[in-house]
Amino acid sequence: MWIGFAEFDYLLGDVHSLKHKRSIVRPIVAEIRRRFSVSASEVGHLDAHRRAVIGVAVVAPDRMHVMDVLDEIERCAASRPEVELLSVRRRVIASTDV
Repeated sequence: MWIGFAEFDYLLGDVHSLKHKRSIVRPIVAEIRRRFSVSASEVGHLDAHRRAVIGVAVVAPDRMHVMDVLDEIERCAASRPEVELLSVRRRVIASTDV
């Protein structure tokens, strides 16, 4: 079994409240979950108005499938015009490494 995870660090546009931030971040998380059938959640900068970190996790029987799914999610994450993707951190491990 292979496990892959990634964190996408975003800079949000002209956001001045946490409510407005949630209205931007929630649809991104929902789209990632729906399109790729992965676990996804906002995991960082929870109290900052203009920053967000979204984490995703993928489990699959082979490494290449995990890498392909993470590549597709990264392309999707970078294509959002309302936010700027600052950085991506990824890691793929085998269950025997845990």
